[in-house]
Amino acid sequence: MFRFQEYKLKKFNFRILLIIAALCVIGILVLNSAMVNDPDRSSTIMKQLLGIGVGAACMLILSLLDYHVLLSLAPLIYLGVLGILAVIFVPGVGVEANNAVRWISIAGIQVQPSEFAKIGLIVFFAWFFGKNQERISRPEVVLGSLVLLAIPAVLIYEEPNLSTTLVVVFLFLCLIYTAKISYKWILGALGAFIPLAGIVLYIAMQPGQTLINTYQINRVLSWLYPDQFAEAGLTTQQDNSILAIASGQLHGKGLNTTSFESVKNGNFLSEENCDFIFAVIGEELGFVGSVVVIGLLALLAFECLRMASRAKDLAGRLICTGIASQLAFQTFVNIGVATGLLPNTGLPLPFISAGVSSLLSIFMGMGVVLNVGLQRRDEALDW
Repeated sequence: MFRFQEYKLKKFNFRILLIIAALCVIGILVLNSAMVNDPDRSSTIMKQLLGIGVGAACMLILSLLDYHVLLSLAPLIYLGVLGILAVIFVPGVGVEANNAVRWISIAGIQVQPSEFAKIGLIVFFAWFFGKNQERISRPEVVLGSLVLLAIPAVLIYEEPNLSTTLVVVFLFLCLIYTAKISYKWILGALGAFIPLAGIVLYIAMQPGQTLINTYQINRVLSWLYPDQFAEAGLTTQQDNSILAIASGQLHGKGLNTTSFESVKNGNFLSEENCDFIFAVIGEELGFVGSVVVIGLLALLAFECLRMASRAKDLAGRLICTGIASQLAFQTFVNIGVATGLLPNTGLPLPFISAGVSSLLSIFMGMGVVLNVGLQRRDEALDW
């Protein structure tokens, strides 16, 4: 299980640890500043520090645990994912907030099962595609994988949690592509997706439709036609976020600023500790600080892909690719929403946004990546 005698310290990727440490420090500083006027500031910071401490411990343990042990437990992990997603719908268990039931309470801390589901599904599909490597383009394998994806995706969507559903689907697509599915499937899927997306959008815009929640389609429409929805206040969050980022200019206004001109201190930002944390980074750390944060996250994703290129088997390569895809996708969406490039949706910025569940899950994922790197091919060149 812990193959200490076979591990070589020189193969341990300490660069990943340094990048994560830098992101966590920045995250705590920015989060502390973002909540300067919030009465829950101290408790949120303490929970975040707890999440970093527990997450780092989990990462260290998983980095030394042979990832093949996890792969051998993949079917049980999949069933566990379905279990933690389904338990939310049990009356009295799921915690409701903002018209959504996405959390369960453990020891006074709200845990979001869908965050852990991402990592569990990456491990499961890494095992599934690795097991079916020679038959990856067979109809029974492709259709079977789609069914296995659909069950947890529907459970997440019904919370409702469209943004996390999209993350799970994106991760699946990255994994099946990395597993070298035939381009016939890819071209066929693209040919079917484009008209299907148009049909879904058309139906969603019809009065009284039940396919997509009203607030979800309004977010898309307000992004496409901001002038028509400005008076309804549907563009206010993103407008203020863009204003905050622009006001930071090159070097920002400084952390914990209490100036009258601060968009944050004027309470013009909502969810500034999570979904719109990048607006605080832009305002208080400026363009320079924003580039540093983006650069660190990009470098971390690159390190995961580098580990993927050196993995000794397909399953290890898929795990690293999946974690890299999660980091890149969530970073792109979070920053895209804050800058108005994408419709308003809620995804945390990895290692920066408040949220113990997202912290723990990404730490766990990085731990598995470190173990894949620890067992990389001997012929791989050191960078």
